This record gives sequence, C-alpha cells and structure tokens, in this order.
Amino acid sequence: MRLPLVLLPGMMCDARLFGPQIAALSGRVPIHLAPVTAHNSVEALAADILENAPPRFALAGLSMGGIVAMEVVRQAPDRVRRLGLLDTNPRAELDQVKQGREPQIEKVRAGGLREVMRDELKPNYLADGPNRQEVLDLCMEMAVDLGPDVFERQSRALQARPDQQDTLKSVQVPTLILMGEDDRLCPRDRHELMHDLVDGSVFEIVQGAGHLPTLEQPGAVTRAFQRWLEL
Repeated sequence: MRLPLVLLPGMMCDARLFGPQIAALSGRVPIHLAPVTAHNSVEALAADILENAPPRFALAGLSMGGIVAMEVVRQAPDRVRRLGLLDTNPRAELDQVKQGREPQIEKVRAGGLREVMRDELKPNYLADGPNRQEVLDLCMEMAVDLGPDVFERQSRALQARPDQQDTLKSVQVPTLILMGEDDRLCPRDRHELMHDLVDGSVFEIVQGAGHLPTLEQPGAVTRAFQRWLEL
C-alpha cells in the first residue's frame, strides 16, 4: 500500500481545488481531503486533521492549507513522511494584513461574501490565461458553498497564525516547495525562504499560473506531485 496523501485546501476552497490532481492520482495513491473550516485557530485545525488522518501520510497544502500543514508538522513531525507546500507563507501575519481582514469580515457578516470574494480576493488569485474565468467561477462556487461563518473562522485563524520558520528548519522528509510564477499573494521570496529552511527541498515554479496553480496549470502540478511522491 502506498503512503496515503492528505490534501489541505486554501481559504474558502474545498476538494475541487485539487480536482485535477485527485482525478489523475487517485488510482495510484490513497487520497484524503481534510477541510480547514471547523476552527478559528491554525493549532486547532491541525489537531483536528491529526485526529482523523492515517498514522503516516504525505501532506500537501496550498495557501492557508500550507499554513495548516506546517502546524501539522510542528505538532506531529513523525507522522508526516513527505511534505508539499504550495503558494503559501511560513511567516506570521503582518499587522497591516491583520487589520485589513476586519472590514472584510464585517462586509461578509453583512451579507457581502460574494462582493468581498469578487472585488478584494479573487482579482489577486490568478494569472491571465484562457481558463481564468472558469477558475474564478469555481472559486466563487466554493466560497459561496462554504459560507460566511467559514470565512470568519478562517480569517481569524490566519490573523493569529504562528511563525513556522523554526518548524521548517527541523523538516527531514522529501519536501516540495511549489508556486505559480505570477502569485501575488504569496510571492517568490516566501518560497525561496522555505526552500532555504528545508534542507534538500525541491523548489518548482509553475509558469502561466498565479496563486492557484492546481487549477490554472493542473498538468504541471500533477507531474510535480508524481515526482515528489515517486509515482
């Protein structure tokens, strides 16, 4: 039996974020999708994942999913046998970004989830490309399905997230650091930092993609996963 793969989606996303990879890999490796929606702290989200995950597993997270993945490693380093960090950030949230979340939360509480996603979040997600609108529409569907309570819990978790640079220094398993070339939310310097912190990690940049390369350039991400998982 191959090592199970646990996938952690980003903020206001669900399993559909990894849809192409699940379709391509599920015949060769057991895949588990762990939601990051039920708690308002990264620590509680990670503990919940560990309670329900296999004893040993490969772990990949994108954006907020990557942030939670690093906390999973901090809490149970012996259980994570391979680590994938996609379009994410190992640092604690900057005060300016923390403050910027408050008006977003208020708008969402007042019924403005669609507007916040459309005007403030989604325009920063993607590179220009032929499937950009299709991916944006899917992002909106995922966000609306998850709803405003999840938006607030995830925003609070991100605001209070711990710095994980020391965690990454201790990682000694095969690690993939991957980003979309045009990611403006989690820029290249964050990924170079993670690559430097994790000894022996592989750093891959996906061309023609922004913050969501799993959907923007799914084939390239699937091939990177296959190399990382040695499939």
